[in-house]
Parts: sequence; structure tokens; C-alpha cells
Amino acid sequence: MEIIKDDEWGPEYVVKVHDAKIGLDGFLVIDNTVLGPAKGGIRMNFNVSEEEVRRLARAMTWKNAIAGIPFGGGKSGIIWNGGSAEQKKALMQGFAKAIKPLVPKKYIAGPDVNTGELEMAQFVEATGIFNSATGKPANLCMKTFGKKGEKCGLPHEFGSTGFGVAHSTKVAAEVLGVNIKGATVSIHGFGNVGTFAYTFLTEMGAKIIAIADKDGAVFAKNGFEANIMKNIIKNKKPISDYKQGKIICAEEFWKVPVDILIPASVTDVINDINKNDIKVKLIVEAGNIPMRENVEDELFKKGIMFVPDFVANAGGVISSYAEYRGYNPKRMFETVENKIVKATKDVMKESLAKKINPRIVAMDLAKKIILAKKNAKK
Repeated sequence: MEIIKDDEWGPEYVVKVHDAKIGLDGFLVIDNTVLGPAKGGIRMNFNVSEEEVRRLARAMTWKNAIAGIPFGGGKSGIIWNGGSAEQKKALMQGFAKAIKPLVPKKYIAGPDVNTGELEMAQFVEATGIFNSATGKPANLCMKTFGKKGEKCGLPHEFGSTGFGVAHSTKVAAEVLGVNIKGATVSIHGFGNVGTFAYTFLTEMGAKIIAIADKDGAVFAKNGFEANIMKNIIKNKKPISDYKQGKIICAEEFWKVPVDILIPASVTDVINDINKNDIKVKLIVEAGNIPMRENVEDELFKKGIMFVPDFVANAGGVISSYAEYRGYNPKRMFETVENKIVKATKDVMKESLAKKINPRIVAMDLAKKIILAKKNAKK
């Protein structure tokens, strides 16, 4: 595991929250605020740790910079061993009240693992500050800044991250000389991000032929039938319910030859066990840290191009910025598309021209953006 140590980039604040009365233990890491208030979601999980939150906060520093939005990097975590909805709400609101002095000037919350629009509404209710969190329900509106009119929530359920992944995929493929229309694609992970990436890529003319979720995987040589897939996605059914394809085992999924592979599931899903099975032209990292950096480098040296996670999946945080600014959904999607396309194109073109690993290129670009802002403030 990479250890995030104190360095020139941060972290600026590491806050530990403890409340024995309600069983609350949580962490807030504000990594860097040079570009603006730190932005990053709150994850609730049984094994969340300070080190994990530090790593995620640093990733948000780079993600927000490369996306070209005025947010710094931050992240929160609350230890959650499961329980009732009332217990979960108590932890979320206890955490919100504890870090209230830092929001939204230093930190703005958002959804993450096991948190969504409901939890963000609870967070805002506890702080009493509308802009203390993004990803709120669309029907949660409030007058802000003493101006006329209202600002409303833009939940991630609108599909901004998957939408951004689809556009990142399209432009990266084009840079490589691959037409998205007719390009074969496999998607690993079929939650919010994977399903929306599937939907938008299908609309673009891509041919998705393999999909895997936590319960299994399906291969469909001629692509998945639209109406059946709409029903599976709408009712959140497992992909194994798609009977028109061939059920394949987890190991076989990685062996399916496609133009584009989209890992949209868990950390390190591409690893030493399956890396040599992968035969693709492009990997678009929809999930966070889908493989270690040394694995990325191995695949890159074999001729497989990839779009780093903090470039490809920035649609969610760009949507958060849009919500923070009070944009409507139409303008939000336009903003996501424009910023994702620019960032992906910049990284891919420089990587190909200089024959440098795309992650190194993206990191250098992000650092230059932060340093330029820092120097301008002097």
C-alpha cells in the first residue's frame, strides 16, 4: 500500500472525530486547498482508515486540478459496521456537526462508498449550510448567498461519473485512431458508474460484449439487447439475469479480446493474476485505483494505453462543482463533457507524443496547475 506522507502538497488538516456516545469514529483529511476548498466524498465502511482517507484525499487533489475546477483535494471516512437507518443517520449527522467549523470554506462533502443523496441531505440538515455538501437530492432546494432564486441538489444518481467515463473513452479511442462506433468494449463492475457508462457508450455506437458484476459475468458476442438491459438496469438485477448471452467465470472475463476495457469496480481488480490475460488497445479506469502503478506501467510498455482513474472518472466531482455553482442538469452535463474531453485529450496526446506513461503525464499536468495557482497568490 502506498503511504501518503506529509510533503509539499499536503495534507493541510487531518481531523479525527470520536464520539463514544453514538459509537462514532471518523476521519477528515484536507489535503490541499490551493485551488479552492477541498472536495471529496464521505465513505462509510467497516475497514475505512486514516491511511485510506489520506490516499483518497491526495487522489482528489490531482483529480480536481486536472479537471480544471476550483476545488482542492479532501476526503472523509466513517467507520460503519452496519446497522439501522437511524444509527447510520446518527453517525453521519454527528460527523457533520463535528467538522462544521471547516465547511464549506475548507471542505465540501459528497457521496462515496455507502453514502448517497439521502446521507448528503442528512449532512446538510446537521450543518444547516446548503453548500456544505454536494450530491444532494434534486428536490432539496434552498436560497443561498442572499440572492434571488434557489439552488437545488444534483444527485450522482443522474449518472455524471458514468457519463464522463463514456466521453473519456470516446476521445481516448479517437486519439488512438479507434472509432467508438463499432468498437468492442468490456465493463467490469455494473453499479452506478458501470451502468451509466454502458448506457452512454451504447448510445455512441460502441458494442459492449462482456459485462461483469459482483455476482458473475456474461459474454454476448453480438452485443447486449437494449430492452432487456434496460429492465436489468432499472430493477438493479444481476447481469446473470441476461439469458441471451453466455455465462462466463470471473477469470474468463479478462481473457475476452476487446478494443476497450473499462474497470468500474473495486481497487486492484487488475493484478498479477490476470494482467497477462488482458488483450486490449485501451483501458479506461472508471473505478478508483483499479490496478497498482507498476501493473499500469507493465501494460503500457506492452502497448496498452490507459486513461488514469483521476482523469476518466472525474465526472462526479465536476458535477459537484456544477451543483455548488447552482447549475441545472443540462448545464452540468455540458460542463462534465467539456472538462473530461479536454483533460483526456491533453493527457493522451502528450503521452503518445512523448511515449510517457499517461499517469505520469496527468500527474505532471495537475502539479503544474496547482503550482501556477500557488505562485500567482504570492
